Amino acid sequence: MRVWGDPRELHLEGALDVRATADVRLALHEALDNGEGDLILNLTRMPALDTTGLGLIVGAHRRAGRRERRLVLIGVNPDVHRVLVLTRLHRILTLRQPAAA
Repeated sequence: MRVWGDPRELHLEGALDVRATADVRLALHEALDNGEGDLILNLTRMPALDTTGLGLIVGAHRRAGRRERRLVLIGVNPDVHRVLVLTRLHRILTLRQPAAA
């Protein structure tokens, strides 16, 4: 898993699974603690996630709320979207399509 960005937008590349969550958690916490406004989580290059990854995203959503910010997921592929729908997290999380280039 590769993570890069700034306190306004983070990009994830690779599967968000149990092996990747520690590094992603650190990046998310740093971005949420040091920025303002929405934090965009760009998942365009993230093909899959497991339950650990789901938990990490929900935890980041809650942390954002405590900091009066919002976590916005963009570039969610159909497989990840299906998981969010099955778990009903699509009702809680903010999903948005990436802006056209």
